[in-house]
Amino acid sequence: MSTAPASEKSVTEERGALDRFFEITRRGSGPGAEVRGGLVTFVTMAYIVILNPIILSSGTDVAGDSLGFQQVAAVTALTAGVMTILFGLVSRLPFAFAAGLGINSFLAVSVVGQVTWPEAMGLVMINGFIIVLLAATGLRRLIFDAVPVALKTAITVGIGLFIAFIGFVDAGFVTSTGVASPPVGLGEGGSIATIPTLVFVVTLLLCAVLMVLRVKGALLIGLVSGTVLAVVIEAVWHIGPKFGADGAVNPGGWSLSVPSLPTSWVSIPDLSLVGQVDLFGAFGRVGGLAATMLVFTLVFTNFFDAMGTMTGLSREAELADAKGDFPRLRSALVVEGVGAIAGGFTSSSSNTVFIESASGIGEGARTGLANVVTGGLFLLAMFLTPLTSIVPSEVASAALVIVGALMMSQIRHVDLGDLTVLTPVFLTVTVMPFTYSIANGIGAGFISWVVIRSLSGKAKQISPLLWIVAAGFVVYFARGPIEAALGG
Repeated sequence: MSTAPASEKSVTEERGALDRFFEITRRGSGPGAEVRGGLVTFVTMAYIVILNPIILSSGTDVAGDSLGFQQVAAVTALTAGVMTILFGLVSRLPFAFAAGLGINSFLAVSVVGQVTWPEAMGLVMINGFIIVLLAATGLRRLIFDAVPVALKTAITVGIGLFIAFIGFVDAGFVTSTGVASPPVGLGEGGSIATIPTLVFVVTLLLCAVLMVLRVKGALLIGLVSGTVLAVVIEAVWHIGPKFGADGAVNPGGWSLSVPSLPTSWVSIPDLSLVGQVDLFGAFGRVGGLAATMLVFTLVFTNFFDAMGTMTGLSREAELADAKGDFPRLRSALVVEGVGAIAGGFTSSSSNTVFIESASGIGEGARTGLANVVTGGLFLLAMFLTPLTSIVPSEVASAALVIVGALMMSQIRHVDLGDLTVLTPVFLTVTVMPFTYSIANGIGAGFISWVVIRSLSGKAKQISPLLWIVAAGFVVYFARGPIEAALGG
């Protein structure tokens, strides 16, 4: 009886251990699909290494200080890499992490006008501690379970439309008209008049055709092909960026990054922002009530954005059961809270699950192994920041639109013949893209579900927790007047 060589046997055992740990075969996946999925997720998310510094470095705090672009880029990649890998190893799910766009904009626009950047990041960390506490005690899971299946499905569909809308906007396919009605329009002047937007259309159609033909690596092939096309076009026509360093605007330029080969491929990351946090300074500067309202806003946005995103991703990955629950839910919720703490500590803003992970799931990712790949690439991106800028947002946006279409198909599981279900589902689905916020859509759905069903004689079917959360969302939506009253 022959036996395998020791080295071959060792490799076989290692593969078996990896498979068992991540449950790769059990979830109908394979190492190749996980690697491809992780790579596609990174390519789709890589823009955050550029966009997050643009947003955060634009905010000047009450002391007149601002965050450096290169420093923010470095900590953005560092935190995204560490949290993505941690989530993959602990929760073993293919949900990648990065700085949440809603919260970073809120910090740069609203919060630092009242406090310093270290104090603002202290509030982000407090928000994270609260979320971890809610998750560890099981309260966050109870709230998750209290959400009706129809609303969970609506959240998935709404997120699909939301990320598709993000893709259309980032690609320049949908633009602001600058007038009240209609507020948005097609491209520039009602037509697709720019080459970057045309590259988006070509990439979108290529990805769609490859997926229809069931080509393995369809999204990855489409994104790489679109990037190569963009690089060639830029090399020939020298289109340049949409926004110049001198403030000039080039309507036909590339939105976030110009797809050209960098002169320098490697950069040494500046991690000096790590630890630059004042945990409780904001309470002394603006007062306890005002600081508490800021934390409340952060918690609600973080809590329900993440819950909605994980619900949508788990359904898209076919990992959710009939109730919408998915494997290792509690650990996933705890680690998501840790992402906020880590983001505050590194001054990269709260890190949370990214909906762009759906692109990797669409490529076949089903386990945390894909996260290890994505996270490793983010850590590498700390040293290769110039390289991450090669993929233009117009190309990455094509994957978002494709995945948004796939997620929208979940609406078939909702009984829209029940009018007490139809309106809350409709509000959940539409408010997300229309207000550019997952949390807003969830809030509109929760409040309308409670009001409509309770006044229709179905109050006993509503969980008491859902009543509490709906009331919390009423406060959330009215936080402007409340903050004004507290300030007065």
